[in-house]
Amino acid sequence: MKIALAQINPIIGDFDHNFYKISLFAEKAKDLLCDLVIFPELAVSGYPPRDLLEKKDFVRTNLDCLNKLVSTIRGIGVICGFADKHPNNDESLLYNAAVLFEDTHIYHRTYKRLLPTYDVFDERRYFMPGETSETVLYKGKRIGISICEDAWNDKDIFPKQYYQSNPISDLIQDGANILVNISASPFHGGKRDFRWNILRAISQKYKVPLIYVNQVGGNDSVLFDGVSTAFDSFGNMAARACDFDEDLVVFDLESSKGGFHPVSFSETEAMFKSLVMGTHDYVKKCGFSRVVLGLSGGIDSALTACIAVEALGNANVSGVFMPSRYTSEENYEDTRQLADMLGISLTVIPIDGMFKEFLAHISPDFDEKNPGVTEQNIQARIRGTILMGLSNKNNSLLLTTGNKSELAVGYCTLYGDMSGGLAVISDLPKTVVYELSEFINAQN
Repeated sequence: MKIALAQINPIIGDFDHNFYKISLFAEKAKDLLCDLVIFPELAVSGYPPRDLLEKKDFVRTNLDCLNKLVSTIRGIGVICGFADKHPNNDESLLYNAAVLFEDTHIYHRTYKRLLPTYDVFDERRYFMPGETSETVLYKGKRIGISICEDAWNDKDIFPKQYYQSNPISDLIQDGANILVNISASPFHGGKRDFRWNILRAISQKYKVPLIYVNQVGGNDSVLFDGVSTAFDSFGNMAARACDFDEDLVVFDLESSKGGFHPVSFSETEAMFKSLVMGTHDYVKKCGFSRVVLGLSGGIDSALTACIAVEALGNANVSGVFMPSRYTSEENYEDTRQLADMLGISLTVIPIDGMFKEFLAHISPDFDEKNPGVTEQNIQARIRGTILMGLSNKNNSLLLTTGNKSELAVGYCTLYGDMSGGLAVISDLPKTVVYELSEFINAQN
């Protein structure tokens, strides 16, 4: 049996887009003579749908999209994730579900049993847990399908269990000779190797092949790295999709061999690619094509500009330099050089006159000869107002450039340099800002 791992980037709630993606990748898999194609968790709706699941129309449209896929995809088996209603049709009771279908016939449905409520997850708020884990006989193989967290509770792998049951063990007891895990597992530093160790340990423990298909793409603040993977029954990696991009990789069950597509060489490269992907997807999925950001001559705005150019292309990135009497000539020269090297437009808007007018009109207590923190914040707010005005006028999303170290200690100005639609590097400590900047310089 040839199995395709279809690593797609769905858009939450854009069912036409998701239908097209699933259909397209199914056709690609069929052209590669695959018998089965596997898609990620909640591929029909996109993950995480969150409060959209409370809208009945959203759930119904998700089911309509699934039914359309079942009726139109022919000549190949499909496993994909969707949101299912309770069997009694109570629309307030939902399951995080997976389905196996082929040629208009649904062979199997299964429901996610372990619903995480930590970190970015809040699944118990929306879903009922499944009660059982059963295998399905398909083309002579007994397949055990699990969904993401269902594979993260083995007592021999995790020293602390958060759940009472182990769906993977139950599937093995039900005769599974292939394990499939569809997932929407978010990225963070070190996650890839940790995930591989878990999957490898499961396939080694139960001596069966394991196929893991992960979502890729950015959905608001949650990033998914993909790296869908197949392991043989000895725990050897047998196929691997790329990271931070859509991909299709084939695993041959009989030969235990498959394609290996490139992934990040280092954690630093993975971090850079994640920020590029997240910026691209946030901008595009919000309906924008261009971005604007303030450039100061410092490393934070320089790094943000580099990420934006990599994500969107230099024609879609505009920089704005807003000097005051306190701005050095070196700041301007560094900013101009950065803009030239990246090939982005640079607008220079001096703010000294505006700053004087502010001080002259708001109160006699403000003395420009003895400026303090308040006067510094006024300058930041003038810059924020200019940037938001340009953003509104030109329909460009404003990127903020503060890093995590600054935000953690409050070294930022409310309604000033915190203004914007996306804080690209706000989860990076200053040390990582330097690390990423050195990585980018090394690539050039």
